[in-house]
Amino acid sequence: MWKENYQTWKEASLPVNLKKELKKMNDKELEDAFSQDLEFGTGGLRGVMGVGTNRMNEIVVKKITKGFGNYLINNNLKNGVAISHDNRNNSKEFAFTTAKVLAAMNIKVYIYPELRPTPMLSYAVRHFNTSGGIMITASHNPKEYNGYKVYNKEGGQLNLEESNLVIDEVSKVKDIFNINETNNDLIKWINVEEIDTLYLDKVKSITINPTTNNINLLYSPLHGTGGPIVSKLFKDNNINFYPYMPHMINDGNFPNTKSSNPEEHIAYEDIIKYAKTIKADIIALTDPDADRLGVAVLHNNEYEILNGNQLAIVTLYYLVSQKKQKNIDMNNGYVFMSNVTTDLIKKITDDFNLNLVETLSGFKFIADAITKMPKDSKYIFGCEESNGNIISDFVRDKDAIQAVFMFTEIASYLKTNNQTIIDYLNEIYNRYGFYLEKTVSYTFKGLEGKTKMSNLMAEFRNKPVDLPGTKIVSSEDTLIGEIKNYQLNKTTKSLLPKSNVIKYIYEDGSWVIARPSGTEPKLKIYFSVNESSLDLAKEKLQTNIDLVNNLINN
Repeated sequence: MWKENYQTWKEASLPVNLKKELKKMNDKELEDAFSQDLEFGTGGLRGVMGVGTNRMNEIVVKKITKGFGNYLINNNLKNGVAISHDNRNNSKEFAFTTAKVLAAMNIKVYIYPELRPTPMLSYAVRHFNTSGGIMITASHNPKEYNGYKVYNKEGGQLNLEESNLVIDEVSKVKDIFNINETNNDLIKWINVEEIDTLYLDKVKSITINPTTNNINLLYSPLHGTGGPIVSKLFKDNNINFYPYMPHMINDGNFPNTKSSNPEEHIAYEDIIKYAKTIKADIIALTDPDADRLGVAVLHNNEYEILNGNQLAIVTLYYLVSQKKQKNIDMNNGYVFMSNVTTDLIKKITDDFNLNLVETLSGFKFIADAITKMPKDSKYIFGCEESNGNIISDFVRDKDAIQAVFMFTEIASYLKTNNQTIIDYLNEIYNRYGFYLEKTVSYTFKGLEGKTKMSNLMAEFRNKPVDLPGTKIVSSEDTLIGEIKNYQLNKTTKSLLPKSNVIKYIYEDGSWVIARPSGTEPKLKIYFSVNESSLDLAKEKLQTNIDLVNNLINN
């Protein structure tokens, strides 16, 4: 199959850059590039840039766009499409190519002329009342990657049903080298100054306690879209911040970062050195498309990096405790979380008498669940463990601009009360229990890697993970849609949509989850434990990680 695909591309009239690359490739590289098509995952389509059906390039972009356009036309969705892009190499070109393909199909386009964050794409969809949206980004992936996120009319990423319909339309596009493009008056360039102001006014409205100018905040956009927006937000609100200048440069090669992922500790190494010189209270990093926030906080003269679960815990507890204190109505309030997020969210929502909705991993599931809230309900918070949340649902994808603004408020409020973020986190742990989580990713590249991941998932299903000192209580396998109670030897139906995820829950409250990433060549293993002290929780967590790590390596 790969040889047929390669031959077709070899004989086609390709752009010069792709033609040159094709001539330099050996058989192994060709097999990897042409053996399959890029697949839609939880975050859309994402892949290494280059020539081939399994790569991100102009031909693939045009094919996907043609399929998405046909989906809109066939489903009578006539209100056009909003488009934005991040700082990555080729992002701007891919975005304009997308606009021209849609315009040739007589579909109106609203496109940002400059890079703008993913949440601002979601905002544009809702503001212009379009039938869909497209964000050209590979989020936090390395510089070799780019991607294509597709949104529905609600401003959330396509749900499973919509994704399947688009995939079906994309598969029908056969003549991929002769897709029409046109630059006509159907392409409307968004007035960024106007939309920036409207969007940032919405962000400012999440304020509970106005931020005082009492903290030093060091901010990095990791070369990405957050730079101009976060800077404007802070300046407009007189927030004392230091932009980390080496990362403020818009550059798709990420020259001054060790990682473009704020979940990884190496992303903080250089910036922490600078933070010490200015005595920053908070280090805030937004990823390249500014949908994820990472933070490191000063405590006892050292910087501690919070994980996504801890960010969610601190933010949720602050929101609900402050709203209760100020008598802000939360009656019939809803909180949303993914099924790989800390159980501490459940503890907090129970304590404040809030409704909790649990979804599959991937913020599109949370966005879809938000649209199904009862009419008399109130949105409170939505989060997932991978450093993403929405504080106000005027957008329907995770929003690091909202997140950094609220986290700055929290840090300022706590400093006024002589507390650090770590003090506050410990206060929450002491109240609800010491819950600790960690996600460990194993990378498996290429076709061989895909087979290895498939084999490992089969192993997890066939041989439940035995953790020391505890017993398995239940498992949930969303691939087959079953929940198994080991104590009663009883099986019931899972309420979650079908997905390649297996979760084991244990007598001591621990759990382990295995799932292949929907957007990267990675197998992700999620761990959670809870104990009576932080030290015991850390010890148990590491023991469980070591055990599973040995299983995978063997």
